[in-house]
Amino acid sequence: MAYPISYNKSEVLQALRYHFIKQREIKSLMIFVNVYAIITAVLLFMKKIRPEPFLLGSILWILLMAFFWFVLPNLFYKKTMLFKENWQFDFNEQGATLVGNLGEANWEWKLVTTYFESPYFFHFYFSQKSFFIVPKINIPIESQHLIRGYLKDK
Repeated sequence: MAYPISYNKSEVLQALRYHFIKQREIKSLMIFVNVYAIITAVLLFMKKIRPEPFLLGSILWILLMAFFWFVLPNLFYKKTMLFKENWQFDFNEQGATLVGNLGEANWEWKLVTTYFESPYFFHFYFSQKSFFIVPKINIPIESQHLIRGYLKDK
């Protein structure tokens, strides 16, 4: 059975945030900046450094968070026509199909290298950078369990 799906901008932006924050490079960068900020805060508290390095770390942290939380998801959303269309999503034991005015996409479950779920979406990854999100809202709970089972089996 085909399920109608459409994308809600605020939900898509949240899903894109999940995607970007899960990237290894972004995680590493954020950990580095946080460690730097903590070290400079401790050194500032101990009066070992001047306030400028701490201020630099704080500004860098704020800029990174703003970029990865607001700017990058919004840029990605604006550039991707997929999120502005209505689609029909269908799946079976072999794979899934997405049909819409922009075209059609088919994939076998075995091509999905990893997947995870955010509150509103299934995130299907075909490589580290190639992914697709499918809203869960119009897919019944039983069918969502079937999708999870197909992905775990493959």
